[in-house]
Amino acid sequence: MTDTDRAWAVLLPADRYDAERLVHHDTLELTGLETAHRPVPGDPVAVVVDGEPPSLVALGRVEAGVGTEPDPDDPGADDAETPLVVTYARRVFDEPLPVDRLVLDGPVTPLAVDRWRGLADRLGPPPPRRTWLVSLDLPIEAANPAEAVRIFWSYVHELGPRELPAYVSPSGDELAMQAFVLGAEANQDPEEDD
Repeated sequence: MTDTDRAWAVLLPADRYDAERLVHHDTLELTGLETAHRPVPGDPVAVVVDGEPPSLVALGRVEAGVGTEPDPDDPGADDAETPLVVTYARRVFDEPLPVDRLVLDGPVTPLAVDRWRGLADRLGPPPPRRTWLVSLDLPIEAANPAEAVRIFWSYVHELGPRELPAYVSPSGDELAMQAFVLGAEANQDPEEDD
C-alpha cells in the first residue's frame, strides 16, 4: 500500500477534528507544524486525535503544500508557512479506532511503515457506499418564493451544521429517517427525553 520507507502520525487538534467531522473535505491542511522532521510528498500518514489511548481517525498521503489556498477551518493558518497537506485515503471520523502503545512526540511523529500498514489492515476496506436522502426543512415566512429561498440560505449560512438539524434516511427507506446535528444523531422530538 506504500512504497516509501517513512510513515507519520499527525495529531489533529480537537477543534479541527470537529470541523473535519462536520464537513466533507478531500484533503486536510494543517499549519504550525514547522518541526525538524516533516513528512514529504508521497509519505503515508495516520491522522490521530489525542486521548487515552490516542485514536486513529484517518489515513492519507502527503501532497505538495505549495500553492494551496488557505483553509478557513485551520485556525492556525498563516500565509508565511507551507501547510502540511494530506489527501485522505480512508476516514473513520465517526468511529475512531483506539491505537494502543502509540506515543505522540508533538504534532508530527515518525511512525514505522509496518505500524502504518498494521493500522490500515485493522481498518480494513471501506464499507460499501449507498445512496442516502438528506434534507433540511425550515418553515419560512416570506412574501414570495424567491424571498423564502434567500431567507433559507441566510439561515443555513448563519446557523450551519452546528445548529440546524439535517434529516437523513437510506434511499427507499424514508421511514428510517433520523436527525443529525454536529455530525451525530439528535433527537428532535420535544416530547421525548434523550
